[in-house]
Amino acid sequence: MKQAEEPRQGPLSNIRVLEMGQLLAGPFCGQLLADFGAEVIKCEQPGSGDPLRVWGQEKPYGKSLWWPVVGRNKKSLTINLRTAEGQALIHDLVRDTDIVIENFRPGTMERWNLGYETLRKINPRLIMVRVSGYGQTGPYSARAGYGAIGEAMGGLRYVVGDPSTPPSRMGISIGDELAATYACIGALMALHHRQTSGEGQVVDSAIYEAVLAMMESTVSEYDVAGYVRERTGATLPNVSPSNVFRTRDDKMLLIAANQDTVFRRLAAAMGRPELAEDPRYATHAARGTNMRELDGLIEDWTRTIDLEPLQDLLEDHGVPCGLIYSAADMLKDPHFAAREAIVELPHRDFGSIKMQNVAPRLSETPGKLRHVGPELGEHTEQILRDLLSVTPERLGELRENGIV
Repeated sequence: MKQAEEPRQGPLSNIRVLEMGQLLAGPFCGQLLADFGAEVIKCEQPGSGDPLRVWGQEKPYGKSLWWPVVGRNKKSLTINLRTAEGQALIHDLVRDTDIVIENFRPGTMERWNLGYETLRKINPRLIMVRVSGYGQTGPYSARAGYGAIGEAMGGLRYVVGDPSTPPSRMGISIGDELAATYACIGALMALHHRQTSGEGQVVDSAIYEAVLAMMESTVSEYDVAGYVRERTGATLPNVSPSNVFRTRDDKMLLIAANQDTVFRRLAAAMGRPELAEDPRYATHAARGTNMRELDGLIEDWTRTIDLEPLQDLLEDHGVPCGLIYSAADMLKDPHFAAREAIVELPHRDFGSIKMQNVAPRLSETPGKLRHVGPELGEHTEQILRDLLSVTPERLGELRENGIV
């Protein structure tokens, strides 16, 4: 069933994108651009499409609950990039395209006659976004590189988890998503540069480098001081108090009061203002040194109060605190509802589906969710007809030959 078309709006509504990636890193970059109005044409293998179409399945539906999110606001064009005819169609589409996104192993696009040097001859204004595990150059560039490997190489896995266990992973594909986010930022910067120069360029976003970019001062700490930041579980080294504390009704509350002024407010809320003057806790450095002892004092106190009155007390004193939200918590929270942080969209199989809204929020040119991820090849006929003037007879030939 073809979804109703809604006019695109947002700051990128005059931008056309060809998304040739699959799974997550390339497609998440495309999702970000589509959320703000870009026309994102997702090129998928005929008959199978993006593997994400069958990932994240959940009974009783037997359908992916991930694809509707990462495929949202996009059009689906089935096209076999491994064939000369499919490549010729891409060459024709590139003439009027602003951005190409791909996240294949470096060299793949060149083997398919779709490398940047080929495409820029067709359209010198073209921006090519290339997401890969290790980047387009360097001794590791040809290696297969999934997000998990990039997280490990970029340093994230080393610091995530409890020190008593092997390194942990986050419950989401953060490496892929960071690389995609940096790829999106790079694409927008390249668009800005093109406004004055008229020239396109390559955006090279490596997963391990995107992770590395988020690693704060860990490299500098080792370089200058020989210090290696280790896994510390629920806390950060020398940042206290900032931890999860149990309440009398055995709930969990995260309290973050590591700044000096905020800690004074926490001490007042605890009825122990003298803690803020105690040399062991009076400064950020002292609290970091005595983290375990201080966290114990705080939990001795939180264990005497139920969750709701504890939250109220801390909020009255201006102490940042919050629950550790699951999806169930998000769906019933009034703040999420008031800001429409989660929206509900029609879905052909489920009736409707809820998902996170567009971020960030722009006051004058906001993005918008128009529809969930399309069916495989849902827009093939429309795209080839409207953009390349392909006749119904020619379309039939392309389908018969497995090109689209």
